[in-house]
Amino acid sequence: MLNFAELHLKPGTLEQYGLPDIPYPIPVAFMQSALLDDGELPLAAMLHGLQQRSREGEAKWQEIEPAMDRLSQMLSPDDAREVISAAGDHWWIEVGPLDLGAKLITVQRGDALIAAITTREDGRLRVAVFRPLDGKSAEYLTGLGQVPNPEHGVCMRENNWEYALDCSAGNGNYYAADQGEAYLSYWEKGLGVSWDGAEVPVWLEQKNLVARPASRVVTELGIYSKLSGEGNVEPVAETGAKDELETLAPPAWRSKRQQRRTVQGRFLGCLLGGAVGDALGAPVEFMKRAEILRRFGPNGITQYAPAYGGLGRITDDTQMTLFTAEGLIRGWVRGCFKGITTYSGVTAHAYLRWLQTQEERPTCDINFGTDETGWLFQQRQLHSRRAPGNTCLSALRAMKSLGEPARNNSKGCGGVMRVAPVGLFAWRLRQQESPQDAFRLGTELAALTHGHPTGSLTAGVLAVLILALTDGASLPEALVASMAILRAETGFEETLRAIEMAEELAVSGLPHEEAIARLGQGWIAEEALSISIYCALVARNFKHGVIMAVNHDGDSDSTGSIVGNLLGAMYGVKAIPTEWLDPLELRDVITELTEDLYAFKDWEIGEYIDNEELNQRIWQKYPGF
Repeated sequence: MLNFAELHLKPGTLEQYGLPDIPYPIPVAFMQSALLDDGELPLAAMLHGLQQRSREGEAKWQEIEPAMDRLSQMLSPDDAREVISAAGDHWWIEVGPLDLGAKLITVQRGDALIAAITTREDGRLRVAVFRPLDGKSAEYLTGLGQVPNPEHGVCMRENNWEYALDCSAGNGNYYAADQGEAYLSYWEKGLGVSWDGAEVPVWLEQKNLVARPASRVVTELGIYSKLSGEGNVEPVAETGAKDELETLAPPAWRSKRQQRRTVQGRFLGCLLGGAVGDALGAPVEFMKRAEILRRFGPNGITQYAPAYGGLGRITDDTQMTLFTAEGLIRGWVRGCFKGITTYSGVTAHAYLRWLQTQEERPTCDINFGTDETGWLFQQRQLHSRRAPGNTCLSALRAMKSLGEPARNNSKGCGGVMRVAPVGLFAWRLRQQESPQDAFRLGTELAALTHGHPTGSLTAGVLAVLILALTDGASLPEALVASMAILRAETGFEETLRAIEMAEELAVSGLPHEEAIARLGQGWIAEEALSISIYCALVARNFKHGVIMAVNHDGDSDSTGSIVGNLLGAMYGVKAIPTEWLDPLELRDVITELTEDLYAFKDWEIGEYIDNEELNQRIWQKYPGF
């Protein structure tokens, strides 16, 4: 998150630039260039600071607008074209006038029209802007204008317009409006005419508004897109971001000397905690919060309820987490015996065995290793369908070779919810000193089923969080480290903003249920991650955090599972209530697999090791393919 300092301009400078006398927040990284006497003002940084300040619900945003408009005027090129295309690496929109009497979506704030959006013939968007763009409005436009995947469209919709319609109907708009922030509305019959044909006078009066010059709008979008999310460093060209990553200092936490049993407790806490959160959320996964409260009382669900034929039953989230852990161990075993391994390929094979437990097979002829299935596949309780995600099923069915990334554009949470074992595995490989390796492995494993950048980058973030927490870092320290790595990745913006929003809401003082509702429902990756981070940040203890994470509209078992992973790694297995652990399905299997995930590094196995009994026992349990 950017740190801002306030810039106060001298009267002569204000007059010279034609700016109003207000404080100008600018990122600290730009402060050195603010040479008020002889140098040039950092106009772009000043505009970006005002964009961020005016996005807040309680900001006096209308008082800030004249300064924003003047800054964008000075920064804009001398371009009188009515229509200009604006584009970033991952978005494209056309800026120009449009008919406010036609079908449109508006970005508005109270009774003020900020922008209007309509569709082009190709499904992409034309935008007219009527007021300077605050940060949230700019974020809406660049988000809705994302470049479509040629096969799957935008977020699995056919085009940008359909995606914009979905977003305008989202619950988040109600919360944004209530907080005084920008939000989306859909006007099917044109501005000022409600869905039932009734006229809305305050909006009818605005039908004659004239759109701002396209060059100013493009300038504001460009500055927001370029300067948002760069962190506490000067902006760098994207081509150099990955090179810079390799020279990062060691992680932003100090490794703690811990007793062996403490770390083992963190390992068990992480995976058993995830299973507990999964099982608590399973009965309410598809319920609205209001329905949960009606059924279970004012505190919501706080103890296991019947699901899948019993109490404490896990879902596909824990199933796939177990196969992730098994795949990583088998990848290590393969390296010991074969001298070469690929963790993404071997774990992909594990996911195909999970697919077989769901009574399905891939369309291509990949050998399941039916003669040596391994110990985990032999656990008959895993051979049960527990509402598996359609994206995971379809991607694995379509997999043509082991380790091949998915050919879809999905960012569902099925990628992030299963990668906690990556952080534990990385700790045993001493990747505290190179957490980007854990990040990359997490993203690779999620990308096996989820092709959208957000669907895999969120998994990289979770892998680093688990690694850092296992190493004794605090959650804020772990977040700093994971976001530093995230910023160097292409397409990081959506994931970063979701994490930052979780951090902001954690200190906002909002009631927890309202804060979680603002973060989303958890069906998509960045929402599931941000809800989980929020709950972990504000939790008083393990139980409090998990109960918060499952009592909301949406994917309760996934958010419960991820929060359980985080809090279990933070506090250890002793923090998990015994009334949740005792009836937990597959508790013994999860425990044994977790113990092996801790122990694998110490196994003296391999082609040149004489201990044939151990070699045979480990290979039978975790055959390396």
